[in-house]
Amino acid sequence: MAVQDVLTQLRRLGTAAAPLAAPAFDARINAHIHLPPNFSAFETVEQAVDLASQQQISVLGASNYYDYEVYGDFGALALKSGIYPLFGLEIIAMSEALRLAGVKVNDPGNPGKIYICGKAITRFDPMNAEAARLLSVIRSNDSGRMAAMTARMAAVFSRHGVDTALDSSAIVDRVVRRHHCPRSRVYLQERHVCQAFQERFFELVPAEGRAAKLAEIFGAGPKSRPDDAVGIQNEIRSHLMKAGKPAFVEESFLKLEDAYRLICELGGIPCYPLLADGQNPMSAFEAPVEKLIENLRSAGVWMAEFIPSRNSVDTIEKFVPALRAAGIAVTAGTEHNTLDLVPIEPACLKGQPVPSAIMAIFREGACVAAAHQQLVLNGQCGFTDGQGRPNPNFATDDARIRELARIGAAAIARIRTR
Repeated sequence: MAVQDVLTQLRRLGTAAAPLAAPAFDARINAHIHLPPNFSAFETVEQAVDLASQQQISVLGASNYYDYEVYGDFGALALKSGIYPLFGLEIIAMSEALRLAGVKVNDPGNPGKIYICGKAITRFDPMNAEAARLLSVIRSNDSGRMAAMTARMAAVFSRHGVDTALDSSAIVDRVVRRHHCPRSRVYLQERHVCQAFQERFFELVPAEGRAAKLAEIFGAGPKSRPDDAVGIQNEIRSHLMKAGKPAFVEESFLKLEDAYRLICELGGIPCYPLLADGQNPMSAFEAPVEKLIENLRSAGVWMAEFIPSRNSVDTIEKFVPALRAAGIAVTAGTEHNTLDLVPIEPACLKGQPVPSAIMAIFREGACVAAAHQQLVLNGQCGFTDGQGRPNPNFATDDARIRELARIGAAAIARIRTR
């Protein structure tokens, strides 16, 4: 199904709110996964939706880099399964001011580098001229970097007697075969490149010779077993592709202001994904939580997101209520951007359950995002307006979050029961 057809179906769900006296919305949610052909734990979109359905997920959000054609398939399958689809995106951007100040944000290794998400995007089919221009810049920069890194990686392996014959086109071919998708949907990520080189290495080097050959290539003995495909992929990335390593190519980032504008042009909500104690020490941008709230408000960001598997229960319990009390809607996801096929419903570090009071806030945030989709699709102002500013029709931030959560919950319930 085309994306536009899915959006039409969602539009028809309307914007009526759940009654004030309705029972608490108890759905299981995940507002952030990556779908193939993004690097993903899932082999196919069908697998992702089937698992979500089996695990009784009622709201499922995709946050892909940098192609959204797959959202037609995703949305159609989700609706058929009684799941409300949230459409999102993720952008890697740069704040020059924070870079010059040496402030790390939500990337542990690079001052000023920022991951920013767009939630509840609705204007990607058709896409307006400014959004198309900004997205073209991202795609061009990213594709050029992946091609250059692949060439450097191939040269490293070749110098050590392993002629992989890989280039970026060959890696795209592999992704297409793996996920049975059109080439036009594929934008390579570092993990795609690592996987391709690991696979070719296994094809060309017998198991008994792999440790010695990898020690040559890495300049240090591998820690992974010779048959541990995922472990060796991770070591290829850390030994060869990180800053200062032989296959590294400097990234060309969109300015943070442009990334924010792209999200707004696509009709979405700018959303900040936290690392919190997923990095040690926590970044100066994120800690203490009072400083994070100040930073998000200054940046005009009114939604935040956790990937709780990175975080201790103590940190979640400290950060989430504080953000919500400050008028920032909060939700959660799992990413599923490695090959680990973890459960769809988010859990904290080491599989600890998310406390029920915190999950209620995450659920509320997912409902807010669903309401934004519904309102914008019906020509109304959503959680934020076209410039990312809070919807002006509410006297307080709390009232805005609560009312949009009611609207979103009603739309989700209509899908669950139809």
